[in-house]
Amino acid sequence: MSSQQSPSPAEAKSPRPPAPTTTVTALDDDLLREIFLRLHSLPTLVRAALSCRTFFHAVRSSPAFRRSFREVHPPPLLGLFFDPDGPSIPAFAPLRRRSDPDLAAVVRGADFFLTRLPDDDDDDAALPEWVIYDCRDGYILLEHGSLEQYAVYNPLTRALDLIPQPPDEIFDDQHGDASCLGCYILSSQEGGEPLRLVYTCHDESRARAAVFSSESREWQILPWSEPVRPLPEDEHWLKVGTMANGFVYWTHKNQAYILVLNTVTLQFSQMDVPPDLVDQDLMFKVGETKDGRPCIVCPIDFELHAWVWRAGQDGIETWIFDKKFSLETIVEVTEGTFEQHCELKTTR
Repeated sequence: MSSQQSPSPAEAKSPRPPAPTTTVTALDDDLLREIFLRLHSLPTLVRAALSCRTFFHAVRSSPAFRRSFREVHPPPLLGLFFDPDGPSIPAFAPLRRRSDPDLAAVVRGADFFLTRLPDDDDDDAALPEWVIYDCRDGYILLEHGSLEQYAVYNPLTRALDLIPQPPDEIFDDQHGDASCLGCYILSSQEGGEPLRLVYTCHDESRARAAVFSSESREWQILPWSEPVRPLPEDEHWLKVGTMANGFVYWTHKNQAYILVLNTVTLQFSQMDVPPDLVDQDLMFKVGETKDGRPCIVCPIDFELHAWVWRAGQDGIETWIFDKKFSLETIVEVTEGTFEQHCELKTTR
């Protein structure tokens, strides 16, 4: 006769509970950033960051990661801001790429309506007065005349910094009338550096700069430059400036030279225009090439002519004519008027 044996203590134990499931949101920020670095484009990264708070914090809390990502993935052009004259909020026109769902998702999720910009609370009937001064590293620099302040805003991350205008002391010791030349972003905190702006102005013969740092929250006013020669013939003797490759360039209205500000040394200097543009009443623009060299583009006889600043055959750097191309194709594609093109500003 056989007897039934009782189960051993080990066999009598209940089965082990299943191991807890690890989800991607449970990963630490460093590991998430290692994964995000392998995404194929900035729009894909932004779309991932906007999908949950954990991802958003991992991206937003590390300027070093964002800098590394930009080095691997150059930012695409998202669209154009129209900055019309008169009180208004700049209008954004996104580029339509139906084949890129990530880019479309970024545009839908970003604040290109600039809703976080403050209003004039003292006047309910006042119209918005924000004007774009500069766009750099995804940040927009705007000025509000009535509020007497600047705003540095990133529509993708909604990071906003409000900055007072430079003190009136910047116009001390001016010669004749003085006017603002513009304000530019030197660094936007994306690289881990403090936010820095440079404000520029001129009087009847000199220029001056003031630098703002988010560390001190103060403006540092620099000395007036040396007077230019020959002296300007009118009050507003410089055209709108352009920042390129660490320099700001202003074309003289009546003379064949360009006023240059080195944003590292904060020193002013002068450079000649290309010989072909001397004594010519032509509208041209200073910019930079893909490799960071200064360039000048100028429309002549419905063609766009380009010069690049580089070494000539004698080894001395000067303006070298590079290329020209017809404007007919551009006009046919854009179908825009001259006035509309003047109001365009781009952001990346």
